[in-house]
Amino acid sequence: MRSSLAPGVWFFRAFSRDSWFRGFILLLTFLIYTCYHMSRKPISVVKSRLHQNCSELIKPINDTHSLNDTTWCSWAPFDKDDYKELLGAVDNAFLVAYAIGMFISGMFGERLPLRYYLSAGMLLSGLFTSLFGLGYFWNIHMLWYFVLIQICNGLVQTTGWPSVVTCVGNWFGKGKRGLIMGVWNSHTSVGNILGSLIAGVWVNQHWGLSFIVPGIITAAVGVLTFLFLIEHPEDVDCTPPQHHGGPDEDQDNPQDPGNGPYSNRESGLETAARCSKEAYEEPAAISFLGALRIPGVVEFSLCLLFAKLVSYTFLYWLPLYISNVAHFSAKEAGDLSTLFDVGGIIGGIVAGLISDRTDGRATTCCIMLILAAPMMFLYNYIGQNGITSSIVMLIVCGALVNGPYALITTAVSADLARLWGLCWPGSSPPRAGTTSSTCSSLPTSWPACSSAGWCTKRSWPGSHP
Repeated sequence: MRSSLAPGVWFFRAFSRDSWFRGFILLLTFLIYTCYHMSRKPISVVKSRLHQNCSELIKPINDTHSLNDTTWCSWAPFDKDDYKELLGAVDNAFLVAYAIGMFISGMFGERLPLRYYLSAGMLLSGLFTSLFGLGYFWNIHMLWYFVLIQICNGLVQTTGWPSVVTCVGNWFGKGKRGLIMGVWNSHTSVGNILGSLIAGVWVNQHWGLSFIVPGIITAAVGVLTFLFLIEHPEDVDCTPPQHHGGPDEDQDNPQDPGNGPYSNRESGLETAARCSKEAYEEPAAISFLGALRIPGVVEFSLCLLFAKLVSYTFLYWLPLYISNVAHFSAKEAGDLSTLFDVGGIIGGIVAGLISDRTDGRATTCCIMLILAAPMMFLYNYIGQNGITSSIVMLIVCGALVNGPYALITTAVSADLARLWGLCWPGSSPPRAGTTSSTCSSLPTSWPACSSAGWCTKRSWPGSHP
């Protein structure tokens, strides 16, 4: 007597071949962009180590600094009084290069094989992230070295976002995209959290490893990308997403012998093959100015400008702010800053769910950003009154800021790409990567300047010197 089919096998059979491939691509692209953000985060954790209050530390016996030197434990050239401006210059080097590169990376991603483009970008990102950390072991104290590394890293990091959005757009079509993309877009916050936790392990001992370890992980995932990334469903004989919405279209002609009970499977295969080979049209690669012609791109870009302004300021300066105001250690400040990204995960999912239920992407973004403004003031006044208030305010601010951020850069970008075909009938719609790159590149230059200015010009209570 045979046993019944194993429960695990029932689970595998519950999903179609297309569903398994789609799930795999969603997971792989999630991992890819998690690594991109993981490699950006260590600099914010290490800042409080590059310049710290040395009066509470015991000077090593073999140290050559004078007895009155209060910056002996800091890392030159960030041991000077203008260390905030110098750290801001390092951030600006990355963000300005990222802004410039984003203008053109979407167009390159449209015209180059995504697998090669992403793999090369991840390998180079891992290399430059590791080179920043190697400055510790090579005992480099020249500002130009760290600025140059950040410029190169900013340029190669632009390979990530347009490419993963395009790849996901190739595999997923219409439907409840806001919720799916809200969950998927949590890779940004997950990457920030992992970057903070990994950097925090070594920040108080050998801070160079806070960069080298994420760099190695990013390069390793780049190799996995080269080995396993599938750009189009047709490459593995899966059905394109635009043909998934019509389960009844094969039943329109019941007299057709192809719809008989003995030929349903054959008819389905023939239909899928015909759709893949004949009806599928490669999305057009449009210019930057062409993307600007799509209604809503400029408006959503301006909306994203303010969300990115806050998000990137918190990304690069929150651990240092917590360390100076709450007097936490570098590791404790880095760990606490991850709560902003925890809120970002919640906010992205909630924003996607609400926009799907209401069909109001713009309204959802508007309301969440309006609520974010007073919450930022509240965090400034009561966020450091206690550990409980700090945790609550960080989660709430992260949700309200990163919710619209996630919605615009994913579901809204895909919607704008489809809108091209409605406004200009007869033309092929561009890939989502172009509109997402355009929406991301327009507002990035302001956070590049403001993220440094917000902290370099601010006097924190209890800060030093």
